[in-house]
Amino acid sequence: MPRKTKEEAQETRQRILDAAERVFQMQGVSRTSLAHIADAAGVTRGAIYWHFRNKADLYDAMVRRVLDSEEARCHAGMAESVDPLSFIRDLAVEFLQRLACDPRYQRVLEIAWHKCEYVEEMAVIRDSHLECGRRFIALMETALRRAQQQGRLPVAVDPYQAAVGVIALIDGLALNWTMDPRLFPLADYAPGLVDAYLAGLCVMA
Repeated sequence: MPRKTKEEAQETRQRILDAAERVFQMQGVSRTSLAHIADAAGVTRGAIYWHFRNKADLYDAMVRRVLDSEEARCHAGMAESVDPLSFIRDLAVEFLQRLACDPRYQRVLEIAWHKCEYVEEMAVIRDSHLECGRRFIALMETALRRAQQQGRLPVAVDPYQAAVGVIALIDGLALNWTMDPRLFPLADYAPGLVDAYLAGLCVMA
């Protein structure tokens, strides 16, 4: 019986997170109350408070459900990679193509970039997401520095600046595409655009 109760609690938690995705996307985070999410999930507000401290905690869990596994996979891939530039290329292309093809990815990133004001109770979430961004820049910098040590990247390239450029390219494409997917076919464009950026780094004198 305790095991079943734990499984049921996990199922309820996932149902709340699913409902939060739908309602946040439809109404925006600031216009959404926990009562709205409870109604959409078919649970009481008490059930939400059992799993989450407040709306900010619920929002953070919704984002982490998508991105935490991605970050763990990135660090594992970096540890196993012997070709840092290919690692960066594959990581960037896979992220963009997953965004284009995975509805949950689309919803969560659309909410994060376009439907959430990071003020008041959400300000702490902004800090958490900025820290996540800094970790990805550091990961890219490490890979680029390794490529430089292997002689595959010119010494004129500053690994940190190049890492910022990688993240800016990824975020810029994702930001514009989630605003209007009709602008360009993200999945099709991703490989060529990432390749062009990395090729530009490799020819710097």
